[in-house]
Amino acid sequence: MCGIFGYMGPKQAAPILVEGLRRLEYRGYDSSGIALKNGDFSIYKKTGKVVELQSILPEKLHGNVGIAHTRWATHGGVTDPNAHPHLSENGKVVIVHNGIIENSRTLRNLLKKKGVVFNSETDSEVISHILEYELNRDNSPTDALRRTLSKLVGTWGLCAIFLDHDVMLCARNGSPLIIGQGDGETFVSSDPHALSTHTQRVVFMDDGDIATLTTDQITMSNIHGDSFDTDITVLEEEWEEAELGEFEHYMLKEIYEQPDSLRQCINGRLDRVRGNGRLGGLNLTPLELSKLPHVRLLGCGTAYHAAEIGGLLIESLARVPSVAHIASEFRTNEPVVNPNALHFAISQSGETADTLSALKEIQLKGGSVHGVVNVVGSSIARQCGKGVYIHSGPEQAVASTKAFSNMVAALTIFSIQVARSRSLSKEKGKEIINGLQQIPHLIEEYLANQGPIMEAVDLVKDAKSVLFLGRGISAPVAKEGALKLMEVAYIPCLAYPAGEMKHGPIALLEEGSPVIFIVPNDHVKEKSRSAIHECRARGAKIILIHEQGDDISDEGDINIAIPKVNNYLSPMLTVLPLQLISYHAALALGCDVDRPRNLAKSVTVE
Repeated sequence: MCGIFGYMGPKQAAPILVEGLRRLEYRGYDSSGIALKNGDFSIYKKTGKVVELQSILPEKLHGNVGIAHTRWATHGGVTDPNAHPHLSENGKVVIVHNGIIENSRTLRNLLKKKGVVFNSETDSEVISHILEYELNRDNSPTDALRRTLSKLVGTWGLCAIFLDHDVMLCARNGSPLIIGQGDGETFVSSDPHALSTHTQRVVFMDDGDIATLTTDQITMSNIHGDSFDTDITVLEEEWEEAELGEFEHYMLKEIYEQPDSLRQCINGRLDRVRGNGRLGGLNLTPLELSKLPHVRLLGCGTAYHAAEIGGLLIESLARVPSVAHIASEFRTNEPVVNPNALHFAISQSGETADTLSALKEIQLKGGSVHGVVNVVGSSIARQCGKGVYIHSGPEQAVASTKAFSNMVAALTIFSIQVARSRSLSKEKGKEIINGLQQIPHLIEEYLANQGPIMEAVDLVKDAKSVLFLGRGISAPVAKEGALKLMEVAYIPCLAYPAGEMKHGPIALLEEGSPVIFIVPNDHVKEKSRSAIHECRARGAKIILIHEQGDDISDEGDINIAIPKVNNYLSPMLTVLPLQLISYHAALALGCDVDRPRNLAKSVTVE
């Protein structure tokens, strides 16, 4: 949540900063702002998206040093004064900040007693004033920042520039910051993706790090004053450009990218001869896999739904007890951690604060955690030190689509790998692997013939609420479909295992109520048929997602057919109509598909 971009070098900073904000806008888009240094500070801030900021910028903006920010509001409403950057009282320091300062109220009161007048309601503004106060003590920006940080309680990704010093300072504690090193120029970003057009040489800051930057030097230290060598990482070139191309929205583009995205995920990870998976990043031997007492999978939102599917696959194929946990609840529930068990931390961004906190709690208790993430070098990936990159490529839409499919694919490969170390036969393993290799083609086949999606949209777009139902492995798919429609179209949605429908949600049904059923041709199909009858008896209209040629299609009012698929792999196909229904419903209602209200892509606050 929130995006930071900074630049210092020989070029005019303004266009670089604005383009950086545009690439980071998915992290928050309540407001944005830039600060340029050119003899004095020029600061421009505006509520709304980056395009609104661009509309107020002068045609010619001079300055070779600047910082910029796009905000997801935490403290203080969505107003121009609350937008970042924040200027210190005497105009000597400008800062941008991601995170939350938990003791900001105490600090604010102390500063007010010193006569400081605040210009915003944010917690972040206290940093600029304290930093200026500390700078006046010895005129040393880095030492002043250390003393400032020692007074703060909370999380921060912080970037500051100074009127009288040709340095940019960065600090990290719980909120990501990455430094990019170019040729005589230096960049700062909340996300490595925004740096890729400028440089592939980056430094990933760790918690407790302080970076002192000039145009050609990066000096690393910590809050205690200890210096250490800079660790340069060379980013891998991304396999696709995160540009819209022929598509109107990123969400639709990313739905259509799923075949290629999945090919990237499974490429080189399937052993067709032995009917096994190959996830080398796990660093687990077959003997270690065979002795696992249980598996826990942690995630939030879409990642949690993928975790639920992964847990079901692991139990079904490998016969290892597995359970998915909502990461935001896990740490506070005083979990019992078995050091011999395996834990997965699942996150598209690799920066999800709740998931990061949960994995640290597991590690504190002696547990082993593997990451399942998309962004290379992200906090979760580095904290775990082992795991699986899902290789989705850049995902710009806030509502995740292709990352969900790739998370499910990666967890499917793990399920096969652990199952083959136990009781799964080679023939059964080869059958699932062959089916998994066919999934990208089957997705292309479905996208070329999507069925009556717009009829389903007409039924749901004006509904008071929409009920999503599925059984077995389709129950988490129902949750993911409900989340998507709620996220992008703002329609109240409920998702339940179909067997639970009669234990409560059936009370909501009335004449014409839309109910979306996910019913692949698996062992619980007939149980789902019974639930369909119960809904229809109350006047509900059934939107049925089923396999081509299946006789259950007689049960739907609107029938959307997917290609025939291996039962274990159905979520990667049944989710597609749900993604499309959500996208088109949002369009029909005039919603901003890629930037839904109140949401952000990377949730870096707890």
